[in-house]
Amino acid sequence: MFAVQQTFATKTVQVNKVNKTTKASFVQDMKKAAVVGATVLMVNPAFAATIKLGGDNGELGFYPPSITVSKGETVEFVNNKAFPHNVVFDEDNVPAGVDADKISHEDYLNGPGEKVTNKFDVAGTYGYYCEPHQGAGMQGKIIVN
Repeated sequence: MFAVQQTFATKTVQVNKVNKTTKASFVQDMKKAAVVGATVLMVNPAFAATIKLGGDNGELGFYPPSITVSKGETVEFVNNKAFPHNVVFDEDNVPAGVDADKISHEDYLNGPGEKVTNKFDVAGTYGYYCEPHQGAGMQGKIIVN
């Protein structure tokens, strides 16, 4: 008499008056999607924030200069332009008990797109600067709640 074809994501079901063929079950497709989604999250972690080292027009600074994140979140620092930059935390500007040397990245990020990350597990305020450009005011602040 008539045929109906329905498509849900990658599931195709054909229904004729008597015959029913299923190429893949919806539950199987959802399980596959969940596995793929979890794999993507593990390979490409989401960052709480990304801080640019240097402005879009070559300004010396961290952009944004101040951010707030939750305890346990990760912040990505990305060199935005060609100047060499680094991210240095001073022991006087981090919460008590945090080793500023361990969270500092003193090696220079020399080219656009080079990046480093930090995970912040202790609540408090973290002051940081770019060593070669500190005198030009290149400093920032991360507040961890």
